[in-house]
Amino acid sequence: MLALAGCDAFAQARHAIAMHGEPALPAGFTHQAYANPAAPKGGRLVQGVLGTFDSTNPFIVKGLAVASLRGYVIESLLARGYDEPFTLYGLLARTVETDTARSFVTFTLDPAARFSDGKPVTPADVIFSWQLLRDKGRPNYRTYYTKVVKAEAIGEHSVRFDLTGSDDRELPLILGLMPVLAKHAIDPATFEETTFEPPVGSGPYTLAEVKPGQSMTLKRNPDYWGRDLSINRGLWNFDEIRFDYYRDGNAHFEAFKKGLYDVRLELDPGRWQTAYDVPAVRDGRIVKEAFASGLPKGISGFVLNTRRPIFSDIRVREAILTLFDFQWVNHNFFFDLYERSASYFDGSELSAHGRPADARERALLAPFPGAIRADIMSGNWTPPVTDGSGRDRDTLKRALALFAQAGYELKGTELRERASGRPFTFEILTTTKDQERLALAFVRDLKRAGIAAHVRAVDAVQFDRRRIGFDFDMMEYRWDQSLSPGNEQSFYWGAAAADQEGTRNYMGVKSPVADAMIAAMLSAERREDFVAATRALDRVLLSGFYVVPLFHLPQQWVARWTAIEHPAQTSLFGFLPETWWRRK
Repeated sequence: MLALAGCDAFAQARHAIAMHGEPALPAGFTHQAYANPAAPKGGRLVQGVLGTFDSTNPFIVKGLAVASLRGYVIESLLARGYDEPFTLYGLLARTVETDTARSFVTFTLDPAARFSDGKPVTPADVIFSWQLLRDKGRPNYRTYYTKVVKAEAIGEHSVRFDLTGSDDRELPLILGLMPVLAKHAIDPATFEETTFEPPVGSGPYTLAEVKPGQSMTLKRNPDYWGRDLSINRGLWNFDEIRFDYYRDGNAHFEAFKKGLYDVRLELDPGRWQTAYDVPAVRDGRIVKEAFASGLPKGISGFVLNTRRPIFSDIRVREAILTLFDFQWVNHNFFFDLYERSASYFDGSELSAHGRPADARERALLAPFPGAIRADIMSGNWTPPVTDGSGRDRDTLKRALALFAQAGYELKGTELRERASGRPFTFEILTTTKDQERLALAFVRDLKRAGIAAHVRAVDAVQFDRRRIGFDFDMMEYRWDQSLSPGNEQSFYWGAAAADQEGTRNYMGVKSPVADAMIAAMLSAERREDFVAATRALDRVLLSGFYVVPLFHLPQQWVARWTAIEHPAQTSLFGFLPETWWRRK
């Protein structure tokens, strides 16, 4: 909870707010430890992006927006401190104030704050942004901002949000991260339409050039109002940042080796192990580095769309999970460098994997008897381990037994529904070569159980449209997680999100138990209660067998051309390109 002086009667405006506990840095701090305040300014950074875009508006459902306008062009009231689970420091807002119950939050704007066209950022802009995103923004904005009872300007520089009845302790921080849009530069009537018009923002960069589907270029705003703020010292060091888009993964990688872009996050162990044996690496012009991250590893997996009748039975979903041969894939594709995912919050204190439910968790789950499998409640469940041969008979037997319980039987070489005789078949949707290769390996595993799965490869635009509209049987997807998960969990797993296009509840979870655990997370005042609620949510999701969990990297692998440099200290969140610079 926000640390206040004594009690609510003494609530005071502060320089920062933490979800739990106090901010690590005091008022008057000079810079973040992961930033180099002496970093030189200038030069250009080119980043390569796999995909495409057809809009410069990232705040609506329609279209595929360009990357990285948030932070660079569009700012929020507060900015995240990346060495803490969830602490926000002043940016557009100089101070933030709330009470112990978090029934309101007041932001006082920095009088110096300006948009790129020179107009001041006012309470009217803040209220306009809240109303516009609440009514016409992406579903996550609508979900969050409808919890606000009202917003009102107080004096010349302050905005007060009434949060009465929201029962959401994260909401003041969510509002602190709200993008602040320029009221004078936006027509609400056309806001929901895609556009290539550069937005007017208050950030350190302006959108200087857009080549639809190919690239976008940001240029430093020489009049940026916030360049001397403590939260910004050592950040935003390049004069120009260009994002080049590539539709093919191989072309994307080859472009990096040729020096067409500067920094590459590598996600493929096979490529990391073998494909960087090039002259630029051997002579030191490209450096390969591994960065530690304290974040949960998240969950990546083959998503089973439970809106499809074929995946409605939990025994079927568990059987399909059982058939995936991780050990074979990891050895033959990835040099045994991946770790298997066994939790939605792997690698952190929020994970239920390997931990028995404690008294706090059991109390939360007590109103829902039978919702959690016994082996998941005890912390003993783990994804099946095969012999790595690609022909493990024990896992096949377990899978077929589950299928039999669900009403399927093996007829010759085909798995068929016993009642109707229909064969068990479905489609795996992919968009990259890497996804296709992994899906084809899984198809081989499924075929051993008589399942005729088919891989459907589509381009990035079609994939995103089908994903957003839940128009798939199975697809590969990844949910990243933070050390302070909150409102976005409703967006990921909430029942209300299951039928709302544009959310990330791709599997179609409709669980009152999951909703109750998310509510407990949002209302927790102490860190230990929050951790218990998150672990309980993890157990709910694991018990539903909504995904075939895949794997994660033990570290962040980054290759960079050595003209680009970075601070000596890495943040809790891992590497941050906004803290990097070009060597003079």
